[in-house]
Amino acid sequence: MCLNLVRAVYGDSDHADAIVKLMDCYARDLAGGGEPLCENVKFNLVSSLEKFPGAFSFLAEMDGEFVGLINCFTGFSTFKCQPIINIHDVIVLPEARGKKVCAKLLEKVEQEALTRGCCKLTLEVLENNHAAQSAYRKFGFDGYELASDMGRALFWQKLL
Repeated sequence: MCLNLVRAVYGDSDHADAIVKLMDCYARDLAGGGEPLCENVKFNLVSSLEKFPGAFSFLAEMDGEFVGLINCFTGFSTFKCQPIINIHDVIVLPEARGKKVCAKLLEKVEQEALTRGCCKLTLEVLENNHAAQSAYRKFGFDGYELASDMGRALFWQKLL
């Protein structure tokens, strides 16, 4: 098994195809919502990522096939007055799971964060996605709180 990690070049057709394929695979999984990506997203995702300030991605290639993807966005911590990186998507194809692909992608993002002077990495994970939670905990992620009396942070959304 030869694992190679590369920064995705959004203008590279092989990278673009891999991003869409991996995102669609993830979307079809129950953890990604259980529905395929719509054609509009498939067609516009990569060009939109390329235009979005602070977006970057890494691809994991194993034995000539792209088997993993991590999409990230740069943000800012007002409490630390430093940039942060939000890990938005972590995808490892089923056949590559258990082979340290996730850990290697996370390591690559951590190196990027240190290079950028970031104070932390953030991500979200579904409460019943125990396999992902285990991988993230092994890497040092955990829920957070600012003051124990106020409890742990929750991730909420409002659809528009």
